[in-house]
Amino acid sequence: MKTIFKTFGILTLLLLAQACNQSTTKTVVEKNPLPETDLVDYYVNPYMGNISHLLVPTYPTIHLPNSMLRVYPEREDYNGDVIRGLPLVVTSHRGSSAFNLSPFQGNIEDIKPVMKFSYDQEVIHPFSYQVYLDDQETKVDFGLSHQSAAYKITFDKKAASHLILNSSNGEMNWDGTVVSGYQIIQNNTKVYIYLQPKEMPETVTVLSQNQLTKDQHAEGKNACLVLNYPESTSILHMPYGVSFISIAQAKKNMERETVGKTVDELQKEAKKVWKDALRKIQVAGGSEEDKVVFYTSMYRCYERPVCISEDGKYYSAFDGKVHEDKVRPFYTDDWIWDSYRAHHPLRVLLDPKKEEDILNSFQLMADQMDHDWLPTFPEVTGDSRRMNSNHGVAALLDAYRKGLANFDVEKAYQAAKAGITEKTLAPWSGKPAGKLEKFYTEHGYIPALMEGEKETIPEVNSFEKRQPVAVTLGTSYDEWCLAQLAKELGHQKDYEYFLNASLNYRNLFNHETKFFHPKDKEGNFIEPFDYRFSGGVGVRNYFDENNGWTYRWDVQHNIADLISLMGGNEAFVNNLDATFAEPMGKGKRDFYYQLPDQTGNVGQFTMANEPSLHIPYLYDYAGSPWKTQKRIKKLIHTWFRNDFEGVPGDEDGGGLSSFVVFSQMGFYPETPGLSMYVIGSPFFEKTELHLANGNTFIVLAKNFSQENKYIQSAMLNGKVLNKPWFTHEDLEKGGTLELVMGRKANKNWGSLQEDAPPSFQNSFLK
Repeated sequence: MKTIFKTFGILTLLLLAQACNQSTTKTVVEKNPLPETDLVDYYVNPYMGNISHLLVPTYPTIHLPNSMLRVYPEREDYNGDVIRGLPLVVTSHRGSSAFNLSPFQGNIEDIKPVMKFSYDQEVIHPFSYQVYLDDQETKVDFGLSHQSAAYKITFDKKAASHLILNSSNGEMNWDGTVVSGYQIIQNNTKVYIYLQPKEMPETVTVLSQNQLTKDQHAEGKNACLVLNYPESTSILHMPYGVSFISIAQAKKNMERETVGKTVDELQKEAKKVWKDALRKIQVAGGSEEDKVVFYTSMYRCYERPVCISEDGKYYSAFDGKVHEDKVRPFYTDDWIWDSYRAHHPLRVLLDPKKEEDILNSFQLMADQMDHDWLPTFPEVTGDSRRMNSNHGVAALLDAYRKGLANFDVEKAYQAAKAGITEKTLAPWSGKPAGKLEKFYTEHGYIPALMEGEKETIPEVNSFEKRQPVAVTLGTSYDEWCLAQLAKELGHQKDYEYFLNASLNYRNLFNHETKFFHPKDKEGNFIEPFDYRFSGGVGVRNYFDENNGWTYRWDVQHNIADLISLMGGNEAFVNNLDATFAEPMGKGKRDFYYQLPDQTGNVGQFTMANEPSLHIPYLYDYAGSPWKTQKRIKKLIHTWFRNDFEGVPGDEDGGGLSSFVVFSQMGFYPETPGLSMYVIGSPFFEKTELHLANGNTFIVLAKNFSQENKYIQSAMLNGKVLNKPWFTHEDLEKGGTLELVMGRKANKNWGSLQEDAPPSFQNSFLK
């Protein structure tokens, strides 16, 4: 989750059906779900979370699942009073529009490259956008496909009309019938547009330095064409295509997808695509509120990554070339530090072929870059190398162990190995390994600087710092993933080396405090030390965005060992309880001034940032599954709600939402790379997960109600299940997980040591 203070929001609440006004505490038990066609209309609210708790809100994005063309209204936040023109394509999650269209009636001297509009009557669905520009008295309708879209603009006033088309950094041209051009975004990447108005303008002018001139070519900053229409014009239709390859390809994309189709027809086709995507999981029973949260979260899981293959080709910013895709779609824009935890595992269930194509894209990116290193933050503009560690290897291992192998696993492994051993471990850097990595290899941890000690490692980002505890723990997990892949591929020496290295987290464990504690280069713990606040802004001198209470639990691959280090189950559970009870230690203003990413607090636990997502499920490993059941229900009902502030932190294109989807189904992939799921508490009476292999996995909650959150007993395919976990193989076969629910906890269910979920060696698969 990235600290980006630029915010976008939305002004008007999507009026959902009566369902959206249900209390989170009211339970409506249904025998049958609504018809499939109603899911996207009634249960997806793009406005959910459009006001941020502190940093970045969600975006009410109009797009098709994992498609290149996506838009959302540009404004400061939900409470913004104006929108900045009409977007034509957003090229990155959280980015502004690459091109902008502004319909305008009024004094031509008031024309600007991007007009600001007062607006009302806005309605957003995943497949459509409608808004009324009230001062202008202009109605806007929008429909889209994968790489093209169309606006229908209706003027209520009888006056001369103007369409302002802007590229903030590029070129715009008019050839007598078509507007075409490009915009240069980061890393010299170009996005192209081809727009063919159905109604021809009387004249075309160029706006430059606030002056209109008779010309048909504009270039540079705010390259701007103005299409001028007579007073008799009441409706304009603006179909267009976009491309990362060329203007000619943008034209092909438009002709393939939108020619001959009205905006209404595009919306109907897009709605059907969303219907097919959402029907892969069907739920019955439970509150209407929970259904909106569930399907809205599922919708957000389809925003990224995006397919940028266009007619069998794609432009790769990783080497600046156009490639043949060889009948394999190419995907990018995936912030893996966030998405490996639950987003990739969810796609393994919903779209295994797509997941294979995404992992194949990772391997191709590594091939295309100067160093054959697995990407960490692949975007449309290349790999931005944000955050720390290289958790793409976890996505590779998790998919491979769950039977997905339609990518070059050996080449992907070598790229992952190189990305961890040859690239610097310093966060937010793409430089080669140096002194920091040499120290890590020799001593098994990243050294921390003493208070006031000057940084001497050139690879270290001046703001992001070394993050020595976060990097040591994250790299230990990555090395466990490398070890497991090496074993699968027959690289025995690599397996032994990386398996040993995957225990490096032990080198920072403080046996007195039972926390992971930064050490200096001499091996001494940094003292004095406060696990809440030591480390500066975002505690980056030692951790990353989250404090020591969060990173206390960051050993996803060897939870059994973490329990042992803390002194056994009872101590482990007590420490977990303390995480949720420990006071913030400062007033909220001061706390969030230092830790702006750590919102959604319950004590020191933060529901807002991905490194915390696995923490509530840790009780399953220590004989107290009932506490997981209790925590999950309260956390989601508190922090994920059908309202404008209904997402507690930065929703990184599926990072938080995939946690919600899994948790509401009743289980969670606690350790990507171990092909099993730990059990929580279901939010619905019945959940049907329709798998790509044709099987259906059902979670059935008997005696279901909101109050009956605790599992009394369980059966898996008719056999008694006393353990709070099951394998991916169990799920893939289809069948039914039947959970008998009750109002009070059954503290015996799943509590035996031998029933705890496995970790580290994955021996249960052998």
